[in-house]
Amino acid sequence: MTATGRHAELVVYAATAAGVAAAVSAARHGVGVVLLEPGRHVGGMVSGGLGYTDVGDARVVGGIAREFAAAVAEHYGVRIGDYAGPEPHVAEQIFRRWLEDAGVEVVHDAPLGGVELAGARIVAVTAGGKRYTAGVFVDAGYEGDLLAKAGVPYAVGREDRSLHGESLAGRTEIRPGKHQFPHYVSPFRAGTDEVVPFVRNEPMADVGAGDGAVMSYGYRVCLSSGPDRRPFERRDGYDPAQWELARNWFRRLAEDGVELRADQVVGLVRNLPNGKCDGNSIGPFSLNLLDGTNRAYPDGSPEDRERVRRVHRDYTRDFFWFMSTDPDVPRGVRDGLAAWGWAADEFLDTDGLPHQFYVREARRMRGEYVLTQHDLLPAPRRQYDVVAMGSYHIDVREVQRVWRSAYEHPDERCEVVNEGYQSIGVRPYPIPYRSLVPRFDDCSNLIVPVCVSASHVAFASVRMEPQYEMLGHIAGLAAVLALAGDREVQRVDVGELQRRLVDEGQVLAL
Repeated sequence: MTATGRHAELVVYAATAAGVAAAVSAARHGVGVVLLEPGRHVGGMVSGGLGYTDVGDARVVGGIAREFAAAVAEHYGVRIGDYAGPEPHVAEQIFRRWLEDAGVEVVHDAPLGGVELAGARIVAVTAGGKRYTAGVFVDAGYEGDLLAKAGVPYAVGREDRSLHGESLAGRTEIRPGKHQFPHYVSPFRAGTDEVVPFVRNEPMADVGAGDGAVMSYGYRVCLSSGPDRRPFERRDGYDPAQWELARNWFRRLAEDGVELRADQVVGLVRNLPNGKCDGNSIGPFSLNLLDGTNRAYPDGSPEDRERVRRVHRDYTRDFFWFMSTDPDVPRGVRDGLAAWGWAADEFLDTDGLPHQFYVREARRMRGEYVLTQHDLLPAPRRQYDVVAMGSYHIDVREVQRVWRSAYEHPDERCEVVNEGYQSIGVRPYPIPYRSLVPRFDDCSNLIVPVCVSASHVAFASVRMEPQYEMLGHIAGLAAVLALAGDREVQRVDVGELQRRLVDEGQVLAL
């Protein structure tokens, strides 16, 4: 490293699990790799709270994703799959060992600054105030910052159904279900017409219309039932008046004779070793913040994004304090949460909350091929350039929480509703290499394994971490071939890429 920067054959931006996989897979083939990470950790969501691994069909999990599962099993002395996922600090240990063994240079505290272009080719990036040149670049971030700064077209949020002819696209119908409120939970503070916090006081788009909205964000917390757990604490600035929506919900449940449990407001399955769980969002009022705050995130400035993260951090801490202490919370919820607290040995430098914000979707590249609903349903569409298989269901978490007024409902009673949740099963389907690369005229030396070229609907299936790990593996190996042949990433010999992937354990067909 010089004072002004460094040259590498491959520069990978963001040390998510996909970024680690890309860097390691390329370095194992002798390519010199620099991995630039904006923060101080590696692993993204896999080491940042997402302990429960959303696999889908385990038969399609291959390559580095399978290797990671094997490393987890070896760490705990169990068979692959006996644990749903590793403890966060164990995941990071595995990733760091891989990077060290492969000889990858990792640069922390290196947020992306500028991108230098020569025509449709990236020449250099500035990160952490230093300049890095390379022959090939990989954008493995959840936000797609590198692709955006390189001028590659992208989409954000839900498209209109007419764009790709997708029946699941756009704003959805309001449906009942476990993520929906019962009828007639009031949107107002008692005795007023003031809308309570955590509800958007704006009209929804028409059903099927594109509104650019992204699914909910949050923090996937790691909780512990061990005796050394750290208790939930009252945050400076906590305001009990912010939680009127929850109180309205609890009153409505009491009217219906429903007794609520703690595991109906936070996923509390002991799915991790050593008495820990990955606390997921569950139910209509959960760790997901649905007031639209996250809409400023995908294209936001660093200051905008930090504000969004801060709002979600405060919400998460306040959620646990309210649910575990407030006398208006049902006894079953308070008693259930009393057995849990922050894990004592996780996220020590971020005061118990994960270091990784759960950005379920942000930008999506418009690349050589846009994967859509039609590639998944009703039956998988064949792809000549298949490089991995997806298998997780189309999982769109709630997008927004609004209230419906009397004229929109025949009973003439206002109510709070959540909108956007969809869960549709799919069969294992091929993911084409063309969805990982920009169009040739847009950028010729960039590979994108996270913010892939897909519609909102298809991305909701692709967006799982084991699939990101497989796509990162592909990005690293494709970079090896592009560098070896001195050719654009779009002109990599796909047949050779497929052969090498199969040799390295990737599953391209069942």
